[in-house]
Amino acid sequence: MGRGRSTGGRPVTAPEGSGGTGGRPGGPPPAPVVASLMLGMALVALDSTVVATAVPQIVGDLGGFSAFSWLFSGYLLAVTVTLPVYGKLADTFGRKPVLLFGIALFLVGSLLCALAWNMAALIAFRIVQGLGGGALQGTVQTLAADLYPLRDRPRIQARMSTVWAASAVAGPALGGLLAAYAHWRWIFLINLPLAALALLMIARHLREPRRTPSRRGPVDWAGALSVLACGGLLLFALVQGGVAWPWLSAPSLGLLGASAVLAAVVVRVERRAAEPILPGWVWRRRTIAAVNLAMAALGLLMVAPMVFLPTYAQSVLGLDPVGAGFVMSVMTLSWPLSAALSQHVYRRIGFRDTAAVGIALASAILYSFTLLPYPARPWQPALVMLLLGAALGLFQLPLIVGVQSTVGWAERGTTTASVLFCRQVGQSLGAALLGAVANATIAARLVDAPVPGLPDSLDGVARALDRPALLPPAAADHLRQAVAAATENIFLCATAAAVASLLVLLLMAPRRFPVLPED
Repeated sequence: MGRGRSTGGRPVTAPEGSGGTGGRPGGPPPAPVVASLMLGMALVALDSTVVATAVPQIVGDLGGFSAFSWLFSGYLLAVTVTLPVYGKLADTFGRKPVLLFGIALFLVGSLLCALAWNMAALIAFRIVQGLGGGALQGTVQTLAADLYPLRDRPRIQARMSTVWAASAVAGPALGGLLAAYAHWRWIFLINLPLAALALLMIARHLREPRRTPSRRGPVDWAGALSVLACGGLLLFALVQGGVAWPWLSAPSLGLLGASAVLAAVVVRVERRAAEPILPGWVWRRRTIAAVNLAMAALGLLMVAPMVFLPTYAQSVLGLDPVGAGFVMSVMTLSWPLSAALSQHVYRRIGFRDTAAVGIALASAILYSFTLLPYPARPWQPALVMLLLGAALGLFQLPLIVGVQSTVGWAERGTTTASVLFCRQVGQSLGAALLGAVANATIAARLVDAPVPGLPDSLDGVARALDRPALLPPAAADHLRQAVAAATENIFLCATAAAVASLLVLLLMAPRRFPVLPED
């Protein structure tokens, strides 16, 4: 790929999807490198969900029930806030050292998690895992663009999407099996040989072009620390708001206010830095800025099927956890297939228009969920999810491949990290906003309810949903209707996010991405 920066003068562009001059000089990457990238992606995806079904065993062994949610939040927060830092470090020092560091840190974090003696220690070590996971997630995506020419990237991205989806769906099942038939500590011990294998294959087989020292600027450690502090505080406020304390309470307002102050500090520090962690061109270039915002909207709308649909399937449709998981997971069948086929579309109409078609279809599909009858048959939401996966595969992959193709090697890590960071922030914001919508809808249905026997608080609703047989039949049906109404409102909000993403693409993104020619 072009090694220079694409700033300074009008860049020479190649036709979208053309692959530039055609391929990497050394041919396709070695199979062990591809396998190690897939393995690294699987490790990050698995550890996002594998703990979920082992929580009862972990809490029974270590205690700390009131804090167990931070087993997930701490890991995801660490992954998210480190993405921009690792992206810049990969552009400065190369992908290989950052990836090796990330795998090693993930391995150490996994070992420490397996040795944890109480809940506080396990949460701390999950954060260590997340610090390694941030390097894995961003650098693997960047290497996929480095190692493959433009015409071949849809295949590798589709494979990585398949690995991510399969791992994320298999995580809860694997965690439950290990906790039930072995011990919950094996959830983390199983990472050790896999991470060690990936470390060995990357160290032995990945070769990067040597970069001259003159290309390395000073590392912006002040910017890195300010980005970590600002992102961490903002995500902490979004995770805890409406759960640990009300949104309009002093803790929430204080954390959000402090996040705004730190954001101003980040802007000031980054403007003065010679090589900023978050350079201004990430937002000044229309293509990258539009993709960042569109992916943030994707992160927000994905909260609806990933977080709230399983509850709907169990509480309203009466499915068991396996059936509820199937309703959601059918999306992972159509998403990679659609992503792999998207290249045939964007080679004809371009990256932007292909993504616009995908998100326009997704908007209609998300809205169609609100038109399902009550109670729906299980195949109906499953069909909606199957169609949604196909639409989003047509949306996401062209944007990632397209935006990576508009920058040279020296900017690709930062660009990829900014896209992933925005998607993660959108997901955190979506969990907070859509959770508030769900709570408000259910609370409104409980006020002056026409039937007796309903719980009098949202905490009581959660307990009642676990054991609906203890409620009078009329009360149980009214509660199911409240959950169905809340889910409909959530999907309406997801529809609005999809429409916002469509408007961003049409109004901000150039119709033809300025793709750089390949060396």
